[in-house]
Amino acid sequence: MNINARRCTMEDTYTLQKIGRETFKDAFADQNFPENMKAYLEEAFNKKQVEKELSNPSSQFFLVSIDGESAGYLKVNSGEAQSEKMGDDALEIERIYIINRFQKHGLGKYLFNKAMDIAVEQNKNKIWLGVWEKNEHAISFYKRLGFVQAGSHSFFMGDEEQTDLIMVKSLY
Repeated sequence: MNINARRCTMEDTYTLQKIGRETFKDAFADQNFPENMKAYLEEAFNKKQVEKELSNPSSQFFLVSIDGESAGYLKVNSGEAQSEKMGDDALEIERIYIINRFQKHGLGKYLFNKAMDIAVEQNKNKIWLGVWEKNEHAISFYKRLGFVQAGSHSFFMGDEEQTDLIMVKSLY
């Protein structure tokens, strides 16, 4: 099994849209109203939005593949691109998305380690993320990696307000 990650370019827009929609829907559709899920997917993963995120110099996307087949992606943000003001010494992991059939192959940890490498390269003191309070599997994963809850913020799924836990890992 050959795992590889590469930085995304504008040519990856469609792939990022497809993976984003598929993984988000697979993970959260059962726990949300269909109309809210549809609205969110259309807003978050339309071509214009993905291109806007890709063109932000303070955001980076990495496509991960297994044996040449796209399996998921990582999105990290620094500076003003962060979804919360966490300071210039912080790096946000906004997305670690793995397609269902590629889960349980260590790709989440692989992408987390990629984010850690970026944080070290950029001399960050902490790495953080938001995770839905009902996503117990992800919360458990992040706790095993050394993250601790440091707060919360609102996340809107269509017109429904939900709560994301803010989890932080100190690097030093």
